Amino acid sequence: MTAPGTPPPDFRTLVTYVTPYRTTLLAACILMLGEVALSLASPWLAGQLTSTILNGKTTLWQDYETIMLLWVGLLALQAILRFGNNYLLSSTGARMLSQLSTRLYDHLQALPLSYHQQLRRGDTLSLLTRDTGILSQFVTGTLVSLLPLILTFCGALVMMLHINLQIGLLAALLTPLFVFAIKLLGRKIRPLSSQLSKEYAATLAQAEENLIMLPIIKAFTREPGESSSYQSQHQNLLQLTTHYLRLQSMLAPCIHFLAGSGIILLLWFSTQQLTKGLISPADIISLLLYGLLLTRPISNLASVYGQIQSAQGAGERLIEVFATAPEPGEENNPNLPPAKGGIQFNNIHFHHPGHKDILKGLQLTISPGETVAITGVNGAGKSTLAHLIMRFADPQRGEILIDGTDIRKVSLSSLRSQIGLVSQHVLLFNSSIMENIRYGNIYADEDAITAAAKAAHALEFITQLPNGFNTRIGDQGVQLSGGQKQRIALARALLKDPPILILDEATAMFDPEGEKCFVEQCHNLLHQRTVILITHRPASLALADRIVHLEDGRIVEPEALS
Repeated sequence: MTAPGTPPPDFRTLVTYVTPYRTTLLAACILMLGEVALSLASPWLAGQLTSTILNGKTTLWQDYETIMLLWVGLLALQAILRFGNNYLLSSTGARMLSQLSTRLYDHLQALPLSYHQQLRRGDTLSLLTRDTGILSQFVTGTLVSLLPLILTFCGALVMMLHINLQIGLLAALLTPLFVFAIKLLGRKIRPLSSQLSKEYAATLAQAEENLIMLPIIKAFTREPGESSSYQSQHQNLLQLTTHYLRLQSMLAPCIHFLAGSGIILLLWFSTQQLTKGLISPADIISLLLYGLLLTRPISNLASVYGQIQSAQGAGERLIEVFATAPEPGEENNPNLPPAKGGIQFNNIHFHHPGHKDILKGLQLTISPGETVAITGVNGAGKSTLAHLIMRFADPQRGEILIDGTDIRKVSLSSLRSQIGLVSQHVLLFNSSIMENIRYGNIYADEDAITAAAKAAHALEFITQLPNGFNTRIGDQGVQLSGGQKQRIALARALLKDPPILILDEATAMFDPEGEKCFVEQCHNLLHQRTVILITHRPASLALADRIVHLEDGRIVEPEALS
């Protein structure tokens, strides 16, 4: 929800998603207009039929069979127009939803990591599913249907005024009552709709988090507590939903009651005029049917108003996301030339928003092809250095140079394509081992993938699996051990074959024998590139040409260690 004092969201942002479908939507509107025109003809035909039956003649036709046949023909044509309209709107809605979801996903990918770190995943999933669906349905269903509703109302009112001026004016005077009732109840629906979306996202986030944390929940026998917590969250959602539906349910009956009362009033007034000979029975039939046509748009407006409130809330949330600036891609900047691997950190100051400085004037120079190990206590900022090189974040002061080029002055894609990262917290896809390793280089053949797996000391356990490289590893590699997941991540980075490699506690899950084998195999691999090795493990430190220590936000050389 937008903070107080923030400018209102600019809904013109969303117009760009409707513009490609304007021709189809215009065609649907034309079909709707035809359907409205035909629906307005039915009450008039009913009056003509009544006049023919009562008087035995009509000014246009001599028998009622002709009128009935014409009426059936109009209804058939109306059905055809409705089919075309429904098909155009439903297919357009599906395409619009797909486009909006895809663009939203692309935008979410382009946002900085800091943005996603502030959200629960349920919030993002709710945007991608619920809010985009509400908005798409609003444009192709609610918004487009407003035109025929308005035209039906105006057309029916004009016909009533044409048949009998007094009764038509009475119908026009009753209209503000409907508008007042809709506004009175509808103003409470919008804030509830916004709350409902937030509660839905929170429920989705809790369910997703608990399923991910299921091993911990089971290990601490917290199933009853988590079930109770989820039930409580769902109860909040249920209460809001019930309150929302109660208001929605009240709106339609109120409108129907007022509409029915209005029809009865019109009928009473018509019979008074009939007894005075001021109106014919045929006109009464037409007026009543036009009165019913008049109340139908008003009754539909009750649900339309609620849908408008829901769509406005969804639109505000989507606009807020689209208004968030993506990370600066600098794609207009020149590409980083093929890197030799020289890295300089010059006077780097960095802190997360609202926190103290992590890095305080950090200075570090790494020569091309050098392997530098960085040690330090937890929270000293070792992993922060890795994020700064990748430009997942930028320092508040200072500069980072690769081969003398400021990394903020080159395109992000050219920078990141030349850096391989293996972090302590391994992220793997729910696919095969082959596909996870190939993610480092989608053009790599099986021989290259096998070589990378061997270099990462992963080939031995992979070949022992029933399906080998084709083994699916589950969400986040749940079917693999911690050490196996790290080996897969390492193989992925080695397959990328970058000139700069960052190993952030990459062997933390290795057993001593596995780490020893890895170190032996990596001597030849690592000397071909610049390596930043973040580790505390003695065996891995043996790979380093130089060891530096990060303390109090600055680099301390070994001989200066306290």
